[in-house]
Amino acid sequence: MWAKMKPRAWLIALALVLALAGPAAARDGEALYQVSLLDALLAGDYQGSVKVGELTRHGDLGLGTFDALDGEMVVSGGTVYRVDMQGVPRRVPPSATTPFAQVTTFKADLSYSLTEPLDYASFQKWVQARLPSANYFYAIRVTGAFDYVKARSVPRQKEPYPPLAQAAKKQAVFEWKNLQGELIGFLSPAYMKGIGAPGWHLHFLGAAKKRGGHLLAVKIRDAVVEVDLTPRFMLVLPKNKRFMQMDLERDRAKALKAVEQGKH
Repeated sequence: MWAKMKPRAWLIALALVLALAGPAAARDGEALYQVSLLDALLAGDYQGSVKVGELTRHGDLGLGTFDALDGEMVVSGGTVYRVDMQGVPRRVPPSATTPFAQVTTFKADLSYSLTEPLDYASFQKWVQARLPSANYFYAIRVTGAFDYVKARSVPRQKEPYPPLAQAAKKQAVFEWKNLQGELIGFLSPAYMKGIGAPGWHLHFLGAAKKRGGHLLAVKIRDAVVEVDLTPRFMLVLPKNKRFMQMDLERDRAKALKAVEQGKH
């Protein structure tokens, strides 16, 4: 059966098999727990399907968004924050829901001190040069001093929901200099295309919890870089009518690149 399946279908089937193994696998610090497909979010499925209270049962570090695409999600130390259109993070109740999120129980396998100033592209190369393989998921936490951070958040949407690339045209972009904080997110393998975000996906959270958002650019001055190699993947698909009827055959790589880089 497996040999006859297309690569993307094989990955989805594998994720569902892992999901059937039960929640314990996602709570042992070795699994990435994901709500829905990123391609579904790109296509406009913003209906929350998993409660924040359930999400944090599966991890204490991560990112995502909220029902109706209402801001950027940052999960740090088990606390879930929603970054609004002013770039301000606020805690959300367990009853809030998410249409897309990724979390893991963070246990660093690798830790490095970064003392040389690096921009976003240089930082990515610096980290990837120290990883054992490009074929695993890596949870990333960078804590320290930043010379510059550029981040964004997106506004709450009304039905009928537009595609994410269209919704993101009304994003709010923030730029800050000389601040403390943390970068939180994931480095995912190339085979995650269509399921998650291949490559880097990071969100920012200020040390005073007064600033945050989806990371667009950064200049790191002095920081501790922690990496958690994550060999398991658990995917939970929504059951709403929009997802069931959605066309997920299209290649949305260009739309994802535009959204991730904030270029519209």
